[in-house]
Amino acid sequence: MTVTIGVETPAVENPWHNAQRQFDQAAELFGLDPALRSVLREVKRQLIVSFPVKMDDGSVRMFEGYRVQHNVARGPAKGGIRYHQAVTLDEVKALAMWMTWKCAIAGLPFGGAKGGVVVDPKKLSLGELERLTRRYASEISLVIGPESDIPAPDVNTTPKVMAWIMDTVSMEQGFSIPAVVTGKPLSVGGSQGRSSATGRGVMFVALEACRHLGLDPGKATVAVHGFGNAGGVAARLMRERGFTICAVSDSSGAIYAREGLDIDALLLHKQRTGSVTGFPGADDVDGKDVLEAPVDVLVPAALENQITAENASRIRAKLILEAANGPVTPDADDILAQRGVTIVPDVVANAGGVTVSYFEWVQDLQSFFWEESEINARLEKVITKALNETWDMADTRGVTLRNGAYFLAIARVAEATTDRGIYP
Repeated sequence: MTVTIGVETPAVENPWHNAQRQFDQAAELFGLDPALRSVLREVKRQLIVSFPVKMDDGSVRMFEGYRVQHNVARGPAKGGIRYHQAVTLDEVKALAMWMTWKCAIAGLPFGGAKGGVVVDPKKLSLGELERLTRRYASEISLVIGPESDIPAPDVNTTPKVMAWIMDTVSMEQGFSIPAVVTGKPLSVGGSQGRSSATGRGVMFVALEACRHLGLDPGKATVAVHGFGNAGGVAARLMRERGFTICAVSDSSGAIYAREGLDIDALLLHKQRTGSVTGFPGADDVDGKDVLEAPVDVLVPAALENQITAENASRIRAKLILEAANGPVTPDADDILAQRGVTIVPDVVANAGGVTVSYFEWVQDLQSFFWEESEINARLEKVITKALNETWDMADTRGVTLRNGAYFLAIARVAEATTDRGIYP
């Protein structure tokens, strides 16, 4: 094991090309009509905005942001907003496409969208972050709304950021519009269970995948690459269900303990220090060692393009649960499939967030809210069904779980697109 470095390795592959390649491979195997294929492999709408923000010192800085809608045949567009210095239009386009498939597989009446701003939010004050958020929200208000496009949190955005967006759109309209975004605080129309939904969905997927593979969770070891909201919640809930979490990483470093980590204590340690490193009883290691750790289950929960053709042959886990979007590249997919590694793709594994976002949207529209126990039960039902239908499709067609998931998604989106026809 080596000395700690950051875990967010540079993404050298274009995520949009990877997303299209995944779609093209599945569409070819599925036998999709060429006309539909040409429609579904492109995004419907892409908005690029450049906007000024007044900084605390009185200066003005320009920022660039995006909002992309891939497909809206099945309903309003749905997708998160991320704040990150490495955000690109192609990344956002890829994430929007993945959201289309994710919503279709989960049976949600949404299409796919995504947004982002090129910024390192850690370098902004709270006031600067609020002013940036409100100006970005105003710029993209041209395309977002409860019936058209509903944003949500993503990398480096929070319930507070969603509240600012909701308030900005509401102030411009002259009345409150809570359903314009999801992932909000409970005080302004948020849903019980939303903050833990993505990680909880990963836990449900882990249990069901282990059942399919005949793996005992009580004897299974796990590595979590990306100990943020999704990864941290997934690790805590998986530990409660018997999994042994041996390795985790965040943006500042990584740790490993062969006998397992006390996740509750680790969460408190990170809250106190801002990092997982330096945790008592664990060794500080390199981020790539978490990906390549000697465990049964790997949960990549950071950014895309973390498992590539360069390191795929060194992955030791036999089950990968994609808690992040696009963490495994197509070339790595092929290598891992040849090695017999089972990958539950992102469009299934991390669908918990958008599923509870759907519940929040429904609750906001009807002004009637559910208890958290009911939400968690509904989430388990949706996620388990999505994984089992994906597994059945993969077994029936003799393909990987990713292609099985894409077969389901493509069929559902293609049917809606065909039934609606081409306007005018």
